[in-house]
Amino acid sequence: MSKLSRRGFLRMGALAGAGLVVGFEWPGAGAAVAKSGIATPNAFLRIAQDGGVTVLVPKSEMGQGVLTSLAQIVAEELDVAWSQVRAEEAAAAKPYRLGVLGQMTAGSDSVRGTWDPLRKAGASARTMLVEAAAESWGVSPDSCTTFEGVVSHAPTGRKAGYGELAERASRRSEPWWPKLKRASEYKIVGQRIPRLDTRLKVDGSAQYGIDVRLPGMLVACVARCPVFGGKVKTYDGSKATAIPGVRQVVQISNGVAVVADHYWAARKGVEALVITWDEGPNATFSTAGQREAYATLALQLGREINARGHAGRGLRQAKGQTIEALFELPFLAHATMEPMNCTAVVGPGTCEVWAPTQAQTGVQAAAAKVLDMDPDKVVVNTTFLGGGFGRRAESDFVTEAVELARATGKPIKVVWSRPDDMHHDFYRAANTHLITAATDAEGWPTAWKHQLVVSSIFDRIMPSMAWLIHDPTAITGLDENFPYAVPDLRIGVTESDTPVPVGFWRSVGFSYNVFVVEHMLDELARLTQKDPLEVRRRLITEHPRLRAVMDLAAEKAGWGKPLPKGHYHGLAVASPFGSHVAEVAEISIEDGEVRVHRVVAAVDCGQVINPAIVEAQIEGGIVFGLSAALKGEITLKDGRVQQNNFGEYAVLRHHEMPAVEVHILHTANAPGGIGEVGVPCAGAAVANAVLAATGKPLRSLPIKL
Repeated sequence: MSKLSRRGFLRMGALAGAGLVVGFEWPGAGAAVAKSGIATPNAFLRIAQDGGVTVLVPKSEMGQGVLTSLAQIVAEELDVAWSQVRAEEAAAAKPYRLGVLGQMTAGSDSVRGTWDPLRKAGASARTMLVEAAAESWGVSPDSCTTFEGVVSHAPTGRKAGYGELAERASRRSEPWWPKLKRASEYKIVGQRIPRLDTRLKVDGSAQYGIDVRLPGMLVACVARCPVFGGKVKTYDGSKATAIPGVRQVVQISNGVAVVADHYWAARKGVEALVITWDEGPNATFSTAGQREAYATLALQLGREINARGHAGRGLRQAKGQTIEALFELPFLAHATMEPMNCTAVVGPGTCEVWAPTQAQTGVQAAAAKVLDMDPDKVVVNTTFLGGGFGRRAESDFVTEAVELARATGKPIKVVWSRPDDMHHDFYRAANTHLITAATDAEGWPTAWKHQLVVSSIFDRIMPSMAWLIHDPTAITGLDENFPYAVPDLRIGVTESDTPVPVGFWRSVGFSYNVFVVEHMLDELARLTQKDPLEVRRRLITEHPRLRAVMDLAAEKAGWGKPLPKGHYHGLAVASPFGSHVAEVAEISIEDGEVRVHRVVAAVDCGQVINPAIVEAQIEGGIVFGLSAALKGEITLKDGRVQQNNFGEYAVLRHHEMPAVEVHILHTANAPGGIGEVGVPCAGAAVANAVLAATGKPLRSLPIKL
């Protein structure tokens, strides 16, 4: 797809059957990238002569429902019957390179980042179709109406379907500011419309990356150094090539690959390799050493990220209780159900990739770097993603496939094993927090000093900017999203280098910052014998939407009402990704283990596109958050990750899943994010319930009694 001007449009008969193809580059997008790193997305749609509407979705479908929700936005403003709508993954192309990271699905930004441009895309196309009909009938456009893909002129009784008008409409210029619908007029937005991808996933026709098959394709597995930063010293592939089905052993930048006719031959070949590794300087790295170093750094005054009043003076003059607490949270793996994989074909001056990716621009850049070619010439086919959670925003698995496709001259599919995933992830960063908090004589929090120590994702992905700013993803929940109006507050961050590669992990900084803030606040409340809900009500003075969802969750959970014997409640709140969420967990302790019986969530994500998708994402986020809090931990010894599979890195099982209720607080605000919103509060609410049950705070995760 070529880049289009603001007032341009394409006539593309080959794609649309001589229909209408509309694309937009909204004003100020380029300037926004330069100034803030955020650009307004581009939107495209096609209307065929048969009236069928195809929405080209520039976001990756990884279970969060974007193929449906983004199509709903366009269909609403286009005023077309939902039965006429289909959605496709958009190509990797310049019009979709949004913000400093390019075309990427991350940060719960799919709906909130495309809401305005997609509405305008649908409304502009509708306006052009109406004008085309009015012109052919010799009437005023204002006298025409639309309904379910048909333009009507009531005075004369004339009607024409969008398909009939598409070619004529394509000769018209786009309206500068199309008229948008009022929320009261919505018929598709806000409805529980079944997802467009459900049937494909049920009948098995949905293509994930691991499903890709090409003529003449070979499969490769890779042996990588078990220590981060290590490299191959010597290797012997003779035993591997003796295995039936193995075609070739190839050294690549990331290790040694075995190329074979099928996966099992390649996997057996990797196991047969004899490799001597140069493990480098990180062979002595350990979790114990990292925690000791971080605890020392936490004593120092880091870069200030949030302050009011004077925290030091407030702590010195405190008239009530004072607590100092050191929190230590671990590295976490993404553990996506579909292991990393990528298929690539390389020819003279060409490259085509099939990948379950969150970052099409990153795929193009990675392939182009290997081949020394123009990134725009790299064709990217985005498949369904069997889980992303931020892991598939990376492109290391793409580099491997492209290197091997170039080396062998064959279509190559690289497939990782589960231990590969565990040992070579871009992990949720380990982090340490030193918090000192105090209350007044009546027990209300008055002072809060908080020092975070964490490694930076941005130091790796944007090293040229590392000296300018702190990592914005590391401090979320502590910056302007810190919800509590504590009179004397000081929050700082120290970014510490680590040889362990860290990356985006579902909800990123919110995943750990919310936990420590919410648990520390509950510890203060319990110490002063105050209701944790009432403490939050007193302190949430600047975030009425957050207070509203907190009150709703508390009401629906029956906060303050009698619970079954041995059951306890815990509450946590947060404002991640432009939305507001509160969760109440009900737990018991059985045979020394935490049993979560029920989680009640309330969410305000502004304008809701599809309530069923919102509920599903909150539910999924709660599962993800509970798994991390109750079970998740990546540890290292002698530079090596110690966990290999789900036996050592467990996730929540079916019988452990609590009942979940999701209550949506409908508001007229612009859409917020939803894909990551359910994660941060889940572990915090459970930990606060455990505190209520035992009286003992939890200063590290996973929860161990």
